[in-house]
Amino acid sequence: MRVISGQAKGHPLRAVPGNGTRPTTDKVKEALFSMIGPYFDEEERVLDLFAGSGGLGIEALSRGAGSAVFVDSSPQSVDVVRRNLESTKLAGKASVYRNDARRALKVLEKSGLPFDLIFLDPPYAMKDCNAILTEIAQRGLAADSAIAVVEHHPDVSYPEAFEGFIRTRCAKYGEIAVSIYRYEPNQEAPAGTTMETTEEANKR
Repeated sequence: MRVISGQAKGHPLRAVPGNGTRPTTDKVKEALFSMIGPYFDEEERVLDLFAGSGGLGIEALSRGAGSAVFVDSSPQSVDVVRRNLESTKLAGKASVYRNDARRALKVLEKSGLPFDLIFLDPPYAMKDCNAILTEIAQRGLAADSAIAVVEHHPDVSYPEAFEGFIRTRCAKYGEIAVSIYRYEPNQEAPAGTTMETTEEANKR
């Protein structure tokens, strides 16, 4: 794994030992950030809720996002995130917490600061990312027009729209699917989106 672009471009990233996490491959990460970026503003705040190695949040910081919060319940993951932040010289822009995702949301709500970019890459056994995004919105943690990225198994289907989140893209890369939502609480959902295969996504 490595940082694809930006300030820390090309820098290798540590992986979490064992089989408990599923790092986003460089190929998928590159495609993902071409859809949601590719670069960000210093005012943008990032939430990497199931951080793993921290690859997604670190990529966003490298591409210009101003700050990021990393959350994971695994002590190994938290240690790897911190090491990766230090080695990429991005630690000054980040906060790292060891906590359960939903308990972390309760804590983050107290700050009163919403996020502009939200990454959810939970274990594949978890299939309720729409419920987590709903809670994020209800706790005031999603900024207007925030982008939310959900990585999931291709066999898992999420709604096209719910609680102000409107799906804008859904792409499949082998055994990984990516659903991208925009938070527009005052806007009606447009016509449905379709699932792209890897080949279709690469033609864009």
